[in-house]
Amino acid sequence: MLAVILLLAHAGVSSLEAQQFTTLAVGYPARSIGSIQLFIAQEKGFFREESLQVNLTQIRGDVAKAGLLTGDLFAYNSVATSTRAFQAGAPLKILAINLQSPLFWLVTRPELKTFSDLKGKVMGTTSFGGVQHTAGLRMLRKGGLNPEKDVTVVLAGDTQTQFQSVVSGAIQIAILSPPTVIVARDKFKLNILANAVDEFPSFFQSGLAVSDKTFVERKDLVKSVLRAQAKANRFFFDNEAGASEVMAKFLKVELPVAVESYRISRKAFSVTGIVSEKQIEEFLRIDAGIMKVSDPLRAVAAFDSSLQRQVNQELGIH
Repeated sequence: MLAVILLLAHAGVSSLEAQQFTTLAVGYPARSIGSIQLFIAQEKGFFREESLQVNLTQIRGDVAKAGLLTGDLFAYNSVATSTRAFQAGAPLKILAINLQSPLFWLVTRPELKTFSDLKGKVMGTTSFGGVQHTAGLRMLRKGGLNPEKDVTVVLAGDTQTQFQSVVSGAIQIAILSPPTVIVARDKFKLNILANAVDEFPSFFQSGLAVSDKTFVERKDLVKSVLRAQAKANRFFFDNEAGASEVMAKFLKVELPVAVESYRISRKAFSVTGIVSEKQIEEFLRIDAGIMKVSDPLRAVAAFDSSLQRQVNQELGIH
């Protein structure tokens, strides 16, 4: 009997060893809550369930665009970068929208308590024209300022670097996302003047994009990535404690901070990964105004939710 058990155990190990995993590189623009589905899929084994070994890599938009076209990068988790690349002629498809509202808060030095106090001050951003920059400009305008005249905007690194720069006084205004914004408020008494979630609900932030070539030639793998991400997204919505634990680990914050981050951010995410054509058109019009694109609705063709719909049907997500 023992010999049979040992034989079966050995067979199980051999089976696991024989299981083939496909290695893929998936990029994201910043280590933030905007990519929480990818972190959950990694941590909870949803990629492995799809026989995928996924290397998650933080990467700038311009480098990501080149990587998608050469095939070095399988997918990228940014809607604005992918949309603008499409407008510039890059053959890309945006397959799912995870974060459908911008998760950014306008944070200032403790002595700056009103929008009028911000005149002549310096605001940091990760990149010019990105979602973070755009959200910051729109919040300033909503507060009655002319960002082109009243504020100086400088490249100041990622959100964590911007946060440290506000604390040190190197800049006076930052555009932060959870959990950094909570740490800024509670531990460093920085002021929060506005948030983009409530003000601009239809400006997409994160969503998975691939090249047309990948979409056509590696469709099964694309669907596997979408399936793993959909499982992670379901976990995110169904399990506050589990999602918060992953956030605390990957974003290196205390669990209570992660829990509050989850609660203030949850409504900004899409349950299905699918948005309406009306939402897409609104997003494109806003983005075109920023980028001065003459034909914004041309980019509607970049959005293709067909595979996400198939995945949702298979997983019972609706």
